[in-house]
Amino acid sequence: MMNITLKQLRYFEALARHGHFGRAAEASAISQPALSIQIKELEATLGAALFERTPRQVRLTAFGEAFASRAREILRGVDELGDFARAARGQLSGRLRLGLIPTIAPYLLPPLIAGLGRAYPGLDLDIRETITPRLVEEMTDGRLDAALVALPVSEPALTEVPLFSEDFVLVRPAEEAEHPMPDPSDLHTMRLLLLEEGHCFRDQALSFCSLPKARPRHGLDGSSLATLVQMVGAGIGVTLIPEMAVASETRTAPVAVGRFARNRPRRTIGMVWRRSSPLAEPLTELSEVIRAALTPTKAA
Repeated sequence: MMNITLKQLRYFEALARHGHFGRAAEASAISQPALSIQIKELEATLGAALFERTPRQVRLTAFGEAFASRAREILRGVDELGDFARAARGQLSGRLRLGLIPTIAPYLLPPLIAGLGRAYPGLDLDIRETITPRLVEEMTDGRLDAALVALPVSEPALTEVPLFSEDFVLVRPAEEAEHPMPDPSDLHTMRLLLLEEGHCFRDQALSFCSLPKARPRHGLDGSSLATLVQMVGAGIGVTLIPEMAVASETRTAPVAVGRFARNRPRRTIGMVWRRSSPLAEPLTELSEVIRAALTPTKAA
């Protein structure tokens, strides 16, 4: 019988995900030499190489690819056993792994953490901020319990619960403050600054402006809403940002904020989790707590 431990499987999964010993060790909260020893012991137990090692990165071997798929299933199953236990206690407690997209996290985390702290004193919130496709992948793999994203995600394996909707606003250079607001149909003619590819907010803005997603946009992409607003302040162009970001992102930039009179672009923020999650019922309750905690922020 092979002596493979869950610890080794978790270290293996971290290395397979990061493709780098240093980053995998940091994510696993152990030293790089300790991680390397665990991986070597696992490979020795299996009698086969899991990784191809190069000076800059590590890659899964063909056997490693097949092993990774089975290892993730095992780890997901072990995590779900813990979820069953938490669900049986009737209230969320312990660690909750919650994902948020970057156009939500900076603005909603303070009221979210405060609200959850009041409702669930025993909850240990583990926050993960990244783009929607990665959040969906990590929920599917069992690495996240739930996420706050822009809906719809349209993944059959996920439950979607809408929380609230908000408008997008137009950010222009300050000298344009007295200019009439453009009609939404005219935005495609303007120098529109957008988030880089991979952000759902970019796709929503392109859709609202009737612009093709594949349109070349050299020099017009930013990595964050803060960068976009500063670019507008420098006179490079205009941008759209969600209402929740206005107070934070426009304080230090010479910009004007305008709201469309008709056909306002909007997005719906919601919570998603795996349909198969043993925590489905507590997470449904949690979504109501989050909605209540975020309502004053959204209204503001």
